[in-house]
Order: sequence, then structure tokens, then C-alpha cells
Amino acid sequence: MMVGAVIGAVMVGAATLVATGPSPATAAPGSIRQEQYAAAAAEYGVPEAVLLGVSYLESRWDTNAGTPSTSGGFGPMHLTDAAYVSSLPGNHHDSDEEDPRGDEARPVKRVDSGGVAPPATEALQSLDRAAALTGAAEEALRADPNTNIKGGAALLSAYQKAIAGPTGSASDPAAWYGAVAKYSGADSADAAAAFADEVYTTIRDGATRVTDDGHRVTLAGRGITPARGWLDRLHLRKLARPDGLECPVDISCEWIPAPYEAWTDANGNPDYGNHDKGNRPKQQKIEYIVIHDTEGYFQPSVDLVLDPTYVSWHYTLRSVDGHIAQHIKAKDVGWHAGNWFVNAKAIGLEHEGFAAQGTWYTEAMYRTSAKLVRHLATRLGIPLDRNHIIGHDNVPGTLPSTVRGMHWDPGPYWDWSHYFDLLKAPFRQFGTARTGLVTIDPHFATNKPAFTGCSGGANNPCPVRGSSAVILHTAPDPAAPLLRDIGLRPNGADTTMQVSDHGSRVSAGQTYAVADRQGDWTAIWYLGQKGWFYNPPSAPAAKWSTGLVVTPKPGKATIPVYGRAYPEQAAYPTGVPYQAITPLQYTFAAGQRYAVGNVLPSEYYRAVTFDGSSPGDWTVIRGETKYVQIQFGHRIMFVNLADVQILPSFL
Repeated sequence: MMVGAVIGAVMVGAATLVATGPSPATAAPGSIRQEQYAAAAAEYGVPEAVLLGVSYLESRWDTNAGTPSTSGGFGPMHLTDAAYVSSLPGNHHDSDEEDPRGDEARPVKRVDSGGVAPPATEALQSLDRAAALTGAAEEALRADPNTNIKGGAALLSAYQKAIAGPTGSASDPAAWYGAVAKYSGADSADAAAAFADEVYTTIRDGATRVTDDGHRVTLAGRGITPARGWLDRLHLRKLARPDGLECPVDISCEWIPAPYEAWTDANGNPDYGNHDKGNRPKQQKIEYIVIHDTEGYFQPSVDLVLDPTYVSWHYTLRSVDGHIAQHIKAKDVGWHAGNWFVNAKAIGLEHEGFAAQGTWYTEAMYRTSAKLVRHLATRLGIPLDRNHIIGHDNVPGTLPSTVRGMHWDPGPYWDWSHYFDLLKAPFRQFGTARTGLVTIDPHFATNKPAFTGCSGGANNPCPVRGSSAVILHTAPDPAAPLLRDIGLRPNGADTTMQVSDHGSRVSAGQTYAVADRQGDWTAIWYLGQKGWFYNPPSAPAAKWSTGLVVTPKPGKATIPVYGRAYPEQAAYPTGVPYQAITPLQYTFAAGQRYAVGNVLPSEYYRAVTFDGSSPGDWTVIRGETKYVQIQFGHRIMFVNLADVQILPSFL
């Protein structure tokens, strides 16, 4: 949430625009990693299934190019070293341009994340103890997978001995439940148990995959009933789970309410925060779940949402164990997405981490997030697709003046394809090269755009690692320039490869109308232009699809594109100021086609006072106008239904 679009001005050389790794078809998996797990398990007296299960839930056995996770964890065993990560140069600041409320009916609200200093907790500094137990250098524990695996095995062994559990690689894996729970770093019994249960589910079901550095690792499934009584020996606090907590019962969740309070600002003016009362979905349908990252650590982020003068979101998720704190009920409206139309129809989830500095998210957090989103989507009737489950970086600016400052989290390192697999809504191919649509879906591990600016300056190369993002060019040639985004750069400056610059970028799960094809290249319509991406059959970056598209009605040379779907002026009751329907700066011309995401009524939720005393407050104003949500660029946008034809994509 708290990351702003950083606008750069330097064009990256064509030769460095896309770095590619081996395709899934040509990779030659090795077996060294499997042997390393087996050797570490034997050396430290840990059942191999336990070691593999814990590692899978932390990293899916990946190395992530030696980069830190969003909670400062390194390597396959996610050994945390947050103090080291916080000492590195990086882009640890928010843009101050986005107004999280995104409502021109109220004064602009500016916020800052308050810094990124990690709390001094054992959960964020496990690498120190691993170094003491193994005698290995801290740098080796961070960078060398074999040393990292040994460090994780040593920690598990130490945790097991501390609770007087049976040890040895041949001991019963079921009796390691307490040590596994301890490894989570959780500070409550619920969170520790939820983590351990996921590990034992993985052990039961088994898993096999090729890691991001090319090693085949397999965990054979086996029937194990974990001995959960070992958890009691950790003496962790028990969480209260009040009635009405809006979380599935099989994840760790607690109620930490955001305050709804009236207060007076420094100039003596009345104000309130940090969210708005609502009656959703009875009063207004919830259409979106917005995925954010916090740009801060879990506890400092929770502390911020407890400030009545700050802003708000519905849930915060912790990286090390996937624990969730709920702050606002679904019926109420948070201030998080920078667009009031979206806020009024959305639930916001903040995931611990950083879109640039920490470049990967733990499997534990992906799993609990997916369980929560699936639970909410089922309850609220929200489709599980990328038109409704969106990133903060997919939320449009409300006006031409706000486009440039919109935030870009969770960024290109969020694994949308894996996330939708966990949602049980995987991206599938529903068409052919002739059916008119493509759903972006690169192979995450081998798709490695050459981003810059993760740390040490805007032009400093980021670590070369997997991404959900696919880069667009102005022609079917890797040396061709990137597309330009006049919303991000009104002066017409070039788009860059900075990690924050999404001006010529698409992401996994987004669906676009095909504009052209040439050899191994596919063009889509994007911000009024043709955007080309490399899409060979041997290693496709997208799946062919079919569906509906919009195009301007006959006789219309261009039509306006909007950042919100507000009613016409006649719909506003007396005393309620009209919220202007202002087009964005982009051009949607005749002959262009964009994928349909939804057809929506025009709505404006009026909420500007603490007690609902202003005319029209706490009501949804609806008009006769209808809008079509389209995938227009990296962000969704809206067009007036009266301006377009809706057609099958294959025509």
C-alpha cells in the first residue's frame, strides 16, 4: 500500500530489457539439493520429511537468488536477518502523492509509512542462532543454499531438544509438531499451530517441483497424524477469537480493531478517522479484493492502523507464519486504495513486506492469504479472477492529476499464478490464437525482467529473479523501445525498467485483446497503443482466451476513459455536491479493443462526516449511467456503456 510510483527518466539499454533463464522444457533438473536436505537431516538428527515440509512452507525449496523475503528471510529455510536487510540501501519510503481515500469530496489526506525499522524479535532474527548452532558464517547462511539448509536443520533440532522431544533422523515425524510450530516464529499458539498444520498437510500430500535454480526436489506423501500435544510445551499465548471474526476457522486470525473516532486537527478543525461506516454488501455490492504490501513490518504496520488520524485497511498478514489481524469489518469502508469508487466497493489486504527491497513472499503467507480471499469471495459473491482480485497497482487514478501518484504494490515479484493456484482458480487456456484474447501467464521462475532500482539508486540493477511481469515493446523486437504512458509522464518521457515503473508492463492473470501477431510475438491493445511481447509456443508468456471485448460505437472516433464509475449529475440529491465525471488523459480510438471485466452501475457512496449528519451521508447515490470495466493498461479503467459496443472477442 505505502509505495509510490517512482518516476525515472533514463531508458534502459535494449540489450538489458529482458533477461531470460532456461525454459521449463529445456531445464535439466539436478538432484544435489535433495541430497543436501538428506545430509542436513542426518547430521542434525531431524526427520527428512520434517525438514522438507518446513522448507516447502517457507520457500517452496527456492533460493530466490539469495535475496531476502519480505520479512528479511533468506534461502530455502527462510533464515531471518531483518537487521541486516534494514541496513542495506533501498527505496524505503512512500510516495506522498496518493490520497488513500481518493475522494475529492474531502481534503486530501497524506500519510507516511513511518519507516521500516524491524522490531527486535526472535522471529525476524533466526539467522543469528543458526550461525551459533552451526558455526557457519552469516553470509554463507544467507547466500549458500546448502549452508542455509543446515542452519534450518540445526534450528529444528534445537527446538526439539528444548521441549524434550525425541530426536534423530529416524524418529517419528509426528512427534516434531512442537518444533515445527516453534520454527514458524509465531508468538501465539493459534498461529504456530496453523503453520505446523500446513507443514503436516504438505508432508501428508507430498510435493515435487523443480526449484528456481534448477534442482528437482521431492517429498513423498505419507500418512502422518501429528502429535499436537507437543505444542503445549511452547507455552505460547492463546488468542481470543471473538464472534463475528471474518476469517476461515482453519487459519490464525485475531481482531485488532481500527479506531473510528472524531478528533480535531492542529488548526482546530473537526475531523475523524480512520475509516467510514458502511452497510455492505446489503447497501452496496463488494466487487474487489485489493492485494497490497505494507512497505513495513507486521507490528509497525498494525500500530499504524490503530492511529485514528491515519488510514485503514481490513486485514494485515504476517510473513513468517501467515498470521492475520482483522481491523475493519467487511461492511465498513477502509481508506487504502487511493480511489474512493474502488474503496467503497473493496476489501483491502495488506501483506507484510516491500515491493522492491524484499523480493519474495513466504509460502505461509500466500497460503493463508489465499484461504482468506477464497473465504471472503465465496461469502460475498466475488469472482475469483483478476478483474476482481486486483493489486493496488491495478487500481486506476481518479482524475488525470492523480494517475501519476498511484501506488504500485505488491509489485512484479508477487506470484499471481501461484496465488490463483492456491485460490483453486488457476489461469487456464480457453481459446486459440484466433479467439481474440490473451491471459498473461509467464513461467514465474524463468521469466526474469531486468528491473532496476530495488536498492542503491534508480538505475542500480535488481537481483535477477522470477517475476509475474511481462514487458511490452513498440514493435516485435527486443531492441524496440518500451511503450509510453502519458499518465505517468505527461511530458512524454520514456518509460524505464525501474521496478516501480509499470508504464509498459502487464502481469499474470490480466487479460487483453489481441491487436496483432508476428512470428513469436503477440501484440495487445494497451493504453491506446499496440504493445508487443515475446510469446513463443515453446515458452509462452500468455494463454489464449476468449470472452467479450469493447470497441467504440460506429461513428465515434474516440471515446473517454474514466478512473471511476460515478453517476451523472442529475442523480445527486439536493445538498450533495456533484462529483464530476472527468475523463483520464488516455485515448481509446476506433479500431481498438479492450477486454471486458465487468458491467457496473454508476455509484457514489457519500460519507464525509463522523456521525452521518451531512446531507446524503451514508447513502449510495445511483444513476442511470452504466459503465464497463476494461483492462486498458496495467490498471483497470472504465468506459460508459453508451459509448461502446460489447462484442465476442473472436469477431
